[in-house]
Amino acid sequence: MPERRDPPPTDEGWYALHDFRSLDWDEWRDSPERDQDRALSEVIDQLESMIAVEDSDEGATALYSILSHKADLLLVHLRPTSADIGALERQFETTAFAEYTERETSFVSVTEASGYSERAREYFEGELDEGDGLYNYMQTRLYPEIPDATHVCFYPMDKRRDPEQNWYDLSFEERADHMDAHGDIGRDYAGKVVQMITGAVALDDHEWGVTLWGDDLVDMKDLLYEMRFDPSTSKYAEFGSFYIGRRIPPSDLSALLAGERVPTDAAYENETTAAVHPDEAVESADHGGDGHDHSGDAEESGDSATSGGRPEPDVTDVEQVTDEQMEQRLAPLGLHPGDDYSDGDFALALYSDADAQELAEEVDGLRGNFEHYDSHVMTAVRADGGESVIVSIWDAERAADTAEGFLTDLPGVSRSVRGPLTVEGTSSDEDAETQDADDGATDDTAAIREELADLDVYAGKPHGEDIYALVLYSNADHDELVEEVESLSDGFDRYDTHEGTSVYEDPDGETAAVVSLWETQDAADTASGYLTDLPDIVGWADEGEGFGTMGMFYTVKPQHREDFTQKFGTVGGLLAEMDGHRETRLLVNTDDENDMFIASQWDSKADAMAFFRSDAFTDTVDWGRDVLADRPRHVFLA
Repeated sequence: MPERRDPPPTDEGWYALHDFRSLDWDEWRDSPERDQDRALSEVIDQLESMIAVEDSDEGATALYSILSHKADLLLVHLRPTSADIGALERQFETTAFAEYTERETSFVSVTEASGYSERAREYFEGELDEGDGLYNYMQTRLYPEIPDATHVCFYPMDKRRDPEQNWYDLSFEERADHMDAHGDIGRDYAGKVVQMITGAVALDDHEWGVTLWGDDLVDMKDLLYEMRFDPSTSKYAEFGSFYIGRRIPPSDLSALLAGERVPTDAAYENETTAAVHPDEAVESADHGGDGHDHSGDAEESGDSATSGGRPEPDVTDVEQVTDEQMEQRLAPLGLHPGDDYSDGDFALALYSDADAQELAEEVDGLRGNFEHYDSHVMTAVRADGGESVIVSIWDAERAADTAEGFLTDLPGVSRSVRGPLTVEGTSSDEDAETQDADDGATDDTAAIREELADLDVYAGKPHGEDIYALVLYSNADHDELVEEVESLSDGFDRYDTHEGTSVYEDPDGETAAVVSLWETQDAADTASGYLTDLPDIVGWADEGEGFGTMGMFYTVKPQHREDFTQKFGTVGGLLAEMDGHRETRLLVNTDDENDMFIASQWDSKADAMAFFRSDAFTDTVDWGRDVLADRPRHVFLA
């Protein structure tokens, strides 16, 4: 009997209608001015009445001016029932203004909450109370607000069902992994892009509708462009037409039709969505259903912008302080640099007159959701001089901003102190290699890097910057591989986080190494989905038995290239006699013969570290200072 697939559970909320209209400009221009005035007055009154529904918590409506030939206007309606949105369609058709319009297209769907994680299952099994953070978050997905953002982008999408790329043939775990990685990308756009996912299976021609809101269209473009490189999109997503619009108040319809810039109210045009949905700041390990959740889908937080704005900080006293002042605030609370936070983190201290023990119980729910996010460092309650203090630390101010909206809703909070954190010495120390290993490294890798730092071997942060390296090996034809990698690298170059992708050739063997360097782990993870599609990949550098080390940035001064290769031969002879050594290869960048890469395989970590501690290695490092144009680093250790 065929294996039964396990779809993620779903819950549904409001029905959604995206109604696209085009104006018959010839008929409009030919109509008498009095008829135009009467038609506009009637439809403006009707639209303002529809928009006012938000005050009664029964849905939402927004009007947009569409850019391009695809339509002129977009009405977005959210309502409790299908009868409600059906009535809204007919009500618009009864107006005189509707006689001048034609419907270009429409999309019917329903707001949807779904999930893959165990925590989300608790919601669907009815195990969460109404005060739980995840429960509240799910409600915002089901009953979203429409943010006051300048722009909207809407598109429908499906999950691919090709024979070789069928989303619905993947296991539950595979789909969950894809959605988790996909949501990670959206975290970079927290505070910039707000998102709503609506389900349309059996309701319309596509399976989901994606609505994005933001003040800057380029943010949406950048987000969707980066998503194209993620396997959940590149392999499994199909898209319909994209529609872009600008939000306008109904009162500006006459100005719009007269060809004026709209909105006409400068204050309205300058509104921002700085306060975005919590899903974008506090992301979760559970990334929605099978739709495109771009903002980090925090189904468990209460990550991706599935609805309107996050709660605005509801305190009258907000104090911005310096890093030194913030450290002085945290020290009496038992929080210290290095132990509790790192250089570049951002802290919030919120003061409450509520009982610390009761407040701690409230904070536990939020913290459980916050901890699903890589950007979260810590959140705790402390007692201080008769007051309770909620301290929440994040690795970016933008993430802290979003969390602040939730924290200020806690009982008794009356004031907030916020500021950056600097750990003395970490940002300017010339020996930056002694800092912690990459954020995404395993505990074992971090320990190795610390040990290498003690041996004065660079281990992953050239010139004080985090570099994330991807290394894989291929047995493909050299010319074919170079062509494929050059094409990928050209695409990667569109990202500021890309530090370079190159092919390194082994002169003494058929296997080549592809090395791709990135500023952030998230970007590297996204690129990995494309690199693994290269021809004849024979494995990642950290796969297989034994232990591998990779030395990078061996950029040789041209006049010493021959000296370097001879020295490598000498060291190679020494390595061959060492216990636990399997092989070491010197590979050369096909674009620059002076750029080299050294890959070694060992029986164990202990064997490799014995070499790094040896006099022979120390002598080689000292010798290399004169012949290398840059300092070599063991950036990636497997």
